[in-house]
Amino acid sequence: MKFLFIIQGEGRGHLMQSIALKDILNKNGHKVVSALIGKSKRRELPDFFTKRINVPIEYFNSPNFLPSTKHKKANILSSTIYNLFKLPTYFISIYFIRNKIKRLNVDVVINFYEIIVGLTYAIFPIKTPYVSIAHQYLLLHPEYKFPSGNKLELTLLRFFTQLTCIKSSVLFALSIKKRKNPPKSRIIIVPPLLREEIFQCFPTKCDYLHGYILNDNLANEIIEYQKKYPYVHLHFFWDKKNTPKKTIINKFLTFHTLNDKLFIKYMTRCKAYATTAGFESICEAMYLGKPILMVPTHIEQSCNAYEAFLAGAGIISNYFDLKKLIDYIPKHKENIEFRIWVQHSEKYWTKELDKFTSTLQREK
Repeated sequence: MKFLFIIQGEGRGHLMQSIALKDILNKNGHKVVSALIGKSKRRELPDFFTKRINVPIEYFNSPNFLPSTKHKKANILSSTIYNLFKLPTYFISIYFIRNKIKRLNVDVVINFYEIIVGLTYAIFPIKTPYVSIAHQYLLLHPEYKFPSGNKLELTLLRFFTQLTCIKSSVLFALSIKKRKNPPKSRIIIVPPLLREEIFQCFPTKCDYLHGYILNDNLANEIIEYQKKYPYVHLHFFWDKKNTPKKTIINKFLTFHTLNDKLFIKYMTRCKAYATTAGFESICEAMYLGKPILMVPTHIEQSCNAYEAFLAGAGIISNYFDLKKLIDYIPKHKENIEFRIWVQHSEKYWTKELDKFTSTLQREK
């Protein structure tokens, strides 16, 4: 069967998930013909993605969170208002998606949490079926445990999530732990989609902390921490535009631009990991047994962090207080059940995709 990927390009999680799924589809005799990426002017697509996905790529404008500042998290309400003013631009994207689906004549569209896809299917009578894949669909599970926080933001997040999957045949919800599929629901619980390289790693513990920050303005927190503890060795990755591959602050602190192989190398060898709580890198660190400090910058990441905390992945903080992470390291215990769940990921995905494609073929 021929597949079209449509991917929300904010951060790196959905991009990495699409690479992992493409590998599984190829192994099972399917073909991904193209990838359409929702983007904003604030983000640059990492070079490693364009090389790894290895299909024609096109871009369209898509809603995104407003960036966080050092002392203020991104606010989903202000982001919603901001994006409402850009609706004319998004209508152009909706027509772009509709026309691409018709022109490419694929069998299935796979949506990686891109709201423009849900809106396109809501407006136009498109015959091509689509499925939706994201950790966020777990938020629609009746047994999901939410963190305490702004109820309006949680409501808006769930509403946004529902908009991304209007008329979607199936919602594949990536989950840290095995759960039952809710009855009479489109939701199917599946393991995280981790790239193959993670399964080939042999973790060690060198004397440095590894990290990833989605917004480069958070780098000041890392620099200030390093001034207080100048002999703690730090390697952090960021997505700052127009910077060299390596920015050396001093001999103990280096910022790297995103590079998939280098990121895995540092993740494999670090003694602990600090992150703005993106789901994908949390799962990678958990699989490699690394203690994690999670510093969420918006409500979606707060949900990720709370879920990972309940699973024993690490600790949550409002700031990049790396002293807390160092103190936590000796208390950390690996989640063996998570490793087993993820190791069977390809089997689960193959089974569910075979089931879905077989149903489509019978209906033709």
